[in-house]
Parts: sequence; structure tokens; C-alpha cells
Amino acid sequence: MAAQSKLDAVKQLTEKLKDAKAMVLVDYKGINVNEDTMLRRKARETGIDYFVAKNRLVKIALQELGVEANFDDLLEGTTSFALGYEDGIAPSKLVYDFGKTLKDKFEIKGGMIEGVRVDASTIEALAKLPSREEMLGQVAYGLMSPIRMLAVALSNLSEQKGVGEISTESVEETPVVEEVTVEDVVEVVTE
Repeated sequence: MAAQSKLDAVKQLTEKLKDAKAMVLVDYKGINVNEDTMLRRKARETGIDYFVAKNRLVKIALQELGVEANFDDLLEGTTSFALGYEDGIAPSKLVYDFGKTLKDKFEIKGGMIEGVRVDASTIEALAKLPSREEMLGQVAYGLMSPIRMLAVALSNLSEQKGVGEISTESVEETPVVEEVTVEDVVEVVTE
């Protein structure tokens, strides 16, 4: 590679790494062209930048960004990179899921999340986390669960006290609901 083209490549890598929330380094030794094409297609579909670059140029780009962590041990041999700009977990998920299908051909080396070096086990742990949409669903379910329990408890309490019965009396003649205390609710819930 000519000197100017190396400088341009470093500049381009520096821009990519500067904007990335996450970077996953992978040993891709042994994958064939079809597998690589499939991985690149999945990466594009999920907004991940997947590429191969010279290890030495990536080292220089990381130094230019002021990254203090040492990546020398990870930047040896065949290395590909998956960068996530919007979602810091997406590159981990992509690489981990793809690696499961290829067994020993595709191995996670480690990575960087928000400027901090992480090892392969951390990348795998992040990959196993639920997606953003799944987490939002779990949070919504978690928030609704106590409300449902309260509604059931109040319904049971009103049935026990006879307030929940349907009456044919007019609205003015309907008795006022007794005050429900926290102790009454706890008593019904624990039954």
C-alpha cells in the first residue's frame, strides 16, 4: 500500500471508530466467500459496519483517537471488525449469532464498548441480552403486573365486602363504598 493510501485508510478508520459506540474484533479465518457475503448482508440490514482492515492501520487509528487500551494482542492474525453506531449491542449479537452457526471458523477476539476494551466473554454476554424492543416489552409487562394485581385485589376485596354485587337500585340509593385500607389489600393479596 502506498504511503498516501495508508494515510487515507487511517483517516477513514479513525472517522469510523470515532463515531462507533461499539467495536467487535473477530478472527474470521476459515470462512468462505458465501459465508462472508451472508454476514455482510446481515450486517448491512442491521446497520452494522462490517469490514476487514490491516491490523497495523487500526492500531494507528486507535492511537490517533487517544484510546488508552492496548489492543496489540487482539490485532494479530486475521481480524475483521463489526462497528455499531446506533446500537452498542447489535455488533455483538450479529457476530455471536453468526459464530454459533460456523463453529470454529469464526471466533470473537474481544472489542471496545464506549471506548473501553472488553474481552470475548463480555461480548458474548452482551450478545445474549434481549434486544431493545424485547427489553421495553419486559419493562411494560413489569409495570403492568402490579397494576393488574391491585385490580384483582380490589375486585376480590369488593366481592368479599359485598360491594361488587350488581344492584337494581338507582344510583342515588347505591351505598357508598367503604374505605379500603392498605391492610385490606394486603390481606386479600396474601390469601
